[in-house]
Amino acid sequence: MTSGTLPGPPRRLVFLGPPAAGKGTQAAELARELGLAHLSTGDLLRAAVAEGSDLGRAADDHMRAGRLVPDDLVLRILGERLARPDATSGFILDGFPRTLAQAEALGRITDLDAVVSFDVDPKLLVERMAGRRSCPKCGAVYHLTSNPPREAGRCDRDGTGLIQRPDDRAEALEVRLRAYHDQTAPLREYYLRRGLLRSLDASGSPTEVAARLRRLLAEPSGRPPDGRRPSKP
Repeated sequence: MTSGTLPGPPRRLVFLGPPAAGKGTQAAELARELGLAHLSTGDLLRAAVAEGSDLGRAADDHMRAGRLVPDDLVLRILGERLARPDATSGFILDGFPRTLAQAEALGRITDLDAVVSFDVDPKLLVERMAGRRSCPKCGAVYHLTSNPPREAGRCDRDGTGLIQRPDDRAEALEVRLRAYHDQTAPLREYYLRRGLLRSLDASGSPTEVAARLRRLLAEPSGRPPDGRRPSKP
């Protein structure tokens, strides 16, 4: 199951892109606007652990041991989450799947309407990464200039002090980008062959990217998918 569609604009979405491409910011805003469930792997796992479900306890065992949570467990947690009422009318998967194996498994549990690839120049990613700050409690992500918290250094949701994660530092970006291109970039071809891929120019301010994203999603699925900036006359 990968290409069944709901009536109207796309409502079952995957956002792909390298670290600091702006996927989370755009997913959160679009989800609020359209009434979609915004789902990221980190949030899913934290929620499952907090709920104390059997799957959550199994995930917690792996996380406490410093191991990656196995794909089959992540997908079982995701499958349960997609069955909840707030996700049945649509969802945005933020940064998942990350590998071809995950994409194939995802296709067995849900249809998709569109996959948006966030395309950004690597130099801009370095600039964005330097300003990123995260809440260690709830996982919310901010940026010192483009998406600052209401109170400097404090999470808007719970007031926790914000941190710069080690993997958000510029020196870690090269490693993260290499991992992205090795594992996740091949998904572009996978979804392109299935007629689902739409490319988005994700440079510029969050407001500019949001406008391009909405134009992109408004395009009929039969038209060439491209969310890049219009050429200058």
